[in-house]
Parts: sequence; C-alpha cells; structure tokens
Amino acid sequence: MDMSVEAAAPGVHRDQVVGTLYVLASALCFGSMAIFARMAYASGVDIPTLLLLRFSIASILMWVLLLSKRLPLPKGRGMVMLVAMGAVGYAGQAFSFFTALTYASAGLVALLLYTYPAIVALLSRLVFKHPFTRVQIAAVVSALAGTVFIIGKAGDGKPLGIFFGLLAALIYSVYILMGSRFPKDVTPTASTTVIASSAAVVYLAAVALKGFHPPTTGSGWVAVLAISFICTVLAILFFFEGLERVGPLRASVFSTIEPVFTVLLAAALLGERITLARVFGGALVVGAVILLARESALAVRATPPNPGRPKKSGR
Repeated sequence: MDMSVEAAAPGVHRDQVVGTLYVLASALCFGSMAIFARMAYASGVDIPTLLLLRFSIASILMWVLLLSKRLPLPKGRGMVMLVAMGAVGYAGQAFSFFTALTYASAGLVALLLYTYPAIVALLSRLVFKHPFTRVQIAAVVSALAGTVFIIGKAGDGKPLGIFFGLLAALIYSVYILMGSRFPKDVTPTASTTVIASSAAVVYLAAVALKGFHPPTTGSGWVAVLAISFICTVLAILFFFEGLERVGPLRASVFSTIEPVFTVLLAAALLGERITLARVFGGALVVGAVILLARESALAVRATPPNPGRPKKSGR
C-alpha cells in the first residue's frame, strides 16, 4: 500500500469513529426524552408549555456558551437555513408528531416517524445525487425492521394521523439533509443556538394563544431542565458534530438506535419489561450501525489521498 494512503487513512478513520460516537451519544440524549417527558407530564405541564420551556431554557444556555466562547453567528444563507430549521423544522416536526398522536396510536406514529432513514436515503439520491451502496440499503432495511420489533404493535390510526406521522418523518429528513449542507462558517454551537431560539419564538406564540401551564412539582421542573439540557442542547450539539463527520445517511441510520436506548432506560429506571421481540429488534438496529461503520472503515482504506484538498477539521 502507498505510504501516503497509510498516513492519510488514520485521520479520516478517526473522524468516522468520532462522528459515529457523537451520533450515538445524541441518540442516547434524545432517547432519554420519553423518560423525562413522562415525569414532566405527571406534574401538570401541557405540551406547548413544555416545548416553550424546553427551547427557551436551551436557547439561554446556548447563548451563554456562544458569548463566553466569543463565537460569531452565521450570516446570510447560513442564518436563513438555521432559522428555518428551528421555526419550521423543529417546531413543525413537533407539531406534526403530537398532532398525529391525537389521530393514531403512539406505536403507529412512532413507526411512521422512524421511516426517516429511508426518506433521507431517497432524498439524498433524488436531490443531491448521492449514490448508495447495497450495504447502505441493507442497513436502512435492517434499522427499519428493528424499529418495528422494538416499538411493537402499531395499532390503528385514521388517515389524518398517518398523514401527520409521515409529515413528521419528512420534515425531520429535510432537517437532517439541510444540516449536512451548512456553509463552512456555521459551527454546531451557533447552529444549536439559533435553532433553539427560533423554535422558542414559535412556541411562545403558541403558549400566548393557549395559556401557560408550568410544572407544579419540583420533580417536574427537574424533568424540564433535563429535557432542555440533555435532550436538546447536548442532543443537537452531538448530532451536528456527528453529522459533519459521517454524512446524512449514516447519521440517520445511527440515530435509529434511539428507541433501543429508550427501552433500556425505561427498563432500568421505570422497571418496564424487555421482551424477546425488543431484544431482536435492538440487535437488528445495532447490526445496521455495525454494517455502516464497517463499510466506512473499508472505504477509508480504499480511498487514495487528495493532497490538494485540505482536511476538514471538526468544530
């Protein structure tokens, strides 16, 4: 093997490994939201208020971090993309998801949402002309099948519930693809700050119309803070750090490990039972992650270096 290839491969391989770990950490953070949300709902908070508190607290934390590091905000196209991702992407996806829950069972809505890896793959091919290999297709199918086993019986749903469930998946897919097309001056810290702030403004308007109903217990406020910091700030930061390194298709498939984490956390913290079907589903999802990770490692070894192209550094 050419020595220059051997010298270049470790750095690229390290980026792939680090990116994979970032996306898995993001999935763990997002996967814990169901646990904290259950605690918050028990304290009397309603959905618009919970989302307003979530994004308001998250945006305050991110503005403190952004200003303390003296990081610049993106300008022009980057800022427009981020505002749209917050106000339309995050706010729209949440609205679609929770509206779908009023017309269809939670299991069916969850299954519809987790079609997003397939939608990401399809849109990547149609819009950005990204080719995908047989291994990537197999990984998407394995991840979708695993999700079916993890979530279990979908239950019934009205056509409007199915529509909003698929709309939530579509919006999230576009969100992922937009995140992979950021201009070079957009950092994960800045993107998280603007997205959280934009979503907070949307839910401020919603609460202004429906009223403010905060938690009535201390444990409820702890849950809200956990949702804001762990399930929003850390989850989004980690996801963008990983997305930059592994790309939209791999990031979307890796993220399907989120329900695996949710099941494990529910068993550990809430005493929920882990069934054989869920174990099998989890194995399928983990298998999809391993397939893509192995393909990335092989691709790095086979790719010749391009000395004229500067290495993209992690932000």
